[in-house]
Amino acid sequence: MSGKEFFVRRYEDLGWKYHDVELKQSIRINTMNADEADVVDRLRSRGIQLEKIPFLRHGYWVVKSKFSVGASEEYLLGLYSIQEAAAQIPASLFTELEGKVVLDACAAPGGKTVQLADLMGNKGVIVALDFDRRRLTALANHLERCRVTNTVVYNMDARRASKLDFEFDRILLDVPCSGNFVTDEDWFSRRTLKDVQRNARVQRQILSEASIALADKGEIVYSTCSLEPEENELNIDWALKTLDLVVQDVDCYGDRGLTNVFGKSLDSSVERCRRVWPGQTQGFFACKLKKRE
Repeated sequence: MSGKEFFVRRYEDLGWKYHDVELKQSIRINTMNADEADVVDRLRSRGIQLEKIPFLRHGYWVVKSKFSVGASEEYLLGLYSIQEAAAQIPASLFTELEGKVVLDACAAPGGKTVQLADLMGNKGVIVALDFDRRRLTALANHLERCRVTNTVVYNMDARRASKLDFEFDRILLDVPCSGNFVTDEDWFSRRTLKDVQRNARVQRQILSEASIALADKGEIVYSTCSLEPEENELNIDWALKTLDLVVQDVDCYGDRGLTNVFGKSLDSSVERCRRVWPGQTQGFFACKLKKRE
């Protein structure tokens, strides 16, 4: 089961009509390193046209630029990061971050790790994991460029996170996923339902480990850039029934999570999740979880 027709029909069954999407590049100002208004003025003086993203605190769309925004002095100094708009949502969902001990379980290439550090004022502690040693170079470079000093990096599979033998106040699970057609022009020809199901199993293993490593009053933010319910709502429904977690309300961009998937009724609280269909951003899914009291 694969191909564009197969997946497009699935999206229509879930309530979204397929259309081509062209993304605008977006950046996020690192306010731990500079004043936001000053950075915006500096970029505009260089001829970079920016548009504030209304549903993000420090995010801007790059409307027009005569050169790569990844080659400016301000970028090299870590004053901003290039980060897709929807990808800026998950780290912003935590109730509080300053002074906390945070696990970024699937950290490379580091965009969300830097965002966490920024939200924490470069204080507290972030433990950043990634299983792919080659990706750790990009992660380390990103942290160094953005002057992040509160983060320690481990080459570790998130499916072994409980082996750290530590309880975390906050855990970010931006889990490996199937992606979506917006950021991969060959997506429909490369992905099958078996791929999606395999990824969903890995994601459940990561969720299980995170639930063990979570402090009693801690929070997990789970996110993917997948449109497939197996990796999103169905995984959260499974977590509610298996891991004794509950979904918390979040106030952010996106539609409510699906509670009926291909005729299967899910826990009603799954609607507290947020599903972002492709349009202004790429496809995305995010939710916040805590232990049942």
